Amino acid sequence: MIRAALRTLLGQRARRRWIHIVLGGAVFMPFWLVGTVVVGAFGGGAPFGNRLGDQFAAYGVGLPLAALAALLPLARPMSVAAARTLCGVAPGRFAEGPARGWGARARSAGWFTLHVGLGALVSGASLALPPFAVALMALPFSARLRASDLGGYGHLDGAGQAWLGLPLGLLLLLALAGVVAATGALLAAAAPRLLGPSPADRLAAAERRAAELAVRNRLARELHDSVGHALSAVTLQAAAARRILGPKPAAADADHGEDHGADPASDFVREALAAIEETGRRTLGELDSVLGLLRSGEDDGALASPGLEALDALVRGAGAARVALTVRGDLGRLPEAVSREGYRIVQEGLTNAVRYAREETVTARIALSGDELEITMENPLSGPAPVARPDGGRGLRGVAERARLLGGSAEAGPVDGVWRLAARLPAGGAR
Repeated sequence: MIRAALRTLLGQRARRRWIHIVLGGAVFMPFWLVGTVVVGAFGGGAPFGNRLGDQFAAYGVGLPLAALAALLPLARPMSVAAARTLCGVAPGRFAEGPARGWGARARSAGWFTLHVGLGALVSGASLALPPFAVALMALPFSARLRASDLGGYGHLDGAGQAWLGLPLGLLLLLALAGVVAATGALLAAAAPRLLGPSPADRLAAAERRAAELAVRNRLARELHDSVGHALSAVTLQAAAARRILGPKPAAADADHGEDHGADPASDFVREALAAIEETGRRTLGELDSVLGLLRSGEDDGALASPGLEALDALVRGAGAARVALTVRGDLGRLPEAVSREGYRIVQEGLTNAVRYAREETVTARIALSGDELEITMENPLSGPAPVARPDGGRGLRGVAERARLLGGSAEAGPVDGVWRLAARLPAGGAR
């Protein structure tokens, strides 16, 4: 119990709070000096006088001045920085940035006034009481101190009541430590209330968080559509090349034990293509898993990406054997957002078409008619079913999200023996 009490009075947290309190007293000094000038000019006393009443009067004048100064927006970040470091309060309970609105400024001013006001009193006690307590404890050992008028002990002799100075001085030091601990605890309790986030601060933090999430979601979608498209093309081209090479021939003749069809180079190519195919599929699954950590919902952010003007290059690198592309209308008139999202929809459609069509022809039709952009992609389902990605992928869901965010619609699935992706995007802003 004694150890816990000493830790409360003299532990690391108590010492840090003591520093915080003394810092408040130091910050109050300019206001107190102005107060002494005012008291000297209007109160009949001398400026910077030693009378205790004049000093407390200057203290009373300085407090309102400190409160007025704390109404400045930047007063809160300075107070938060000191309190977060020295008060022992969880950092998340403080507001960030300058105070917004008069309510937040008033609370910051209240904290600043409380801090510097208590800091001035405790700092004064910290400067005055320890020397006096040490002198009291030295009374039994110093005739000169006993002969002085220190604290009214001038009448004590060396063998009498002077020994009372020893416990009295120790009690004064403990009392000072207790007052400092109580003041530090009071400030620590008041800090979250006066320096904590206001409703406006919480709203601003929520808006910042929403903006960050929008960028993260957009980044995840862009990475999925670009990197995922490239990986799918590489994987499927490797699988197609491996099928063209055919199965590995028999290692040896059954009758003579001789090797008739073995080709080390072809075997190496088959193994390399199989490794590329397997690695590509595994990487696609890992890409979905990692990007799933970034995605958290819908967003309407905008990051730089190609538009439908890069459609020809996209088709050339799609990885399908044949792509029959038909374009109607001037796609250059599309708004940037529609062109960008349309490109990503076509890219995802080609990725899925390559996966389903194998060597079949993929038909892509992009038509701008009036105020609507229509994207239709079809391919036969004659090839083997595609290998499912570990979590089902996010591409087609991303297509629906893109269309919905623009006010359009998209649907994909098997229809009459073909895989069809159809998207309609409003293009009313085309110029």
